[in-house]
Amino acid sequence: MRLSCGPKIILLCLIVGITGCLESSFQLSDKSRLPRWFDIPEGERASDYTVRIDLYSTIDGGGGKTIVKLYKKNKYFPTEEHTITIKEQPSSLSVQLESQSEGFPKGYPAYIVLTINDITDIIEFQKMEPVFYMTDDPTVWKELGVEK
Repeated sequence: MRLSCGPKIILLCLIVGITGCLESSFQLSDKSRLPRWFDIPEGERASDYTVRIDLYSTIDGGGGKTIVKLYKKNKYFPTEEHTITIKEQPSSLSVQLESQSEGFPKGYPAYIVLTINDITDIIEFQKMEPVFYMTDDPTVWKELGVEK
């Protein structure tokens, strides 16, 4: 039996190798503030926007990447987008605090520390769901070694 890889398969493998494979996608909770990296136009409200985070695994030796997108609600294309690789920012890997918080499922909350345009902010995952929050808890910031 002869195996052959058609041009479409080869192209698909190249695209996945370059862009990575989407592992998970998260939407900012309506109860959360916008990340500090994003400036919305003067006169507009933060509630008119939402943020999506996509986590990709890559085969390029970088370990993966995080893509953060700001969307105006009810719009298809993002108004702003940032890509962070694990190689550039090891803090973009999900971590937990040494002290487990009460009232959360095992393994949660989990945090990701990201710096975009020299502004650091902390993402919080409260449970296994496609939702994330931004945290301002000074205890979390201190334990993760991040200064506001």
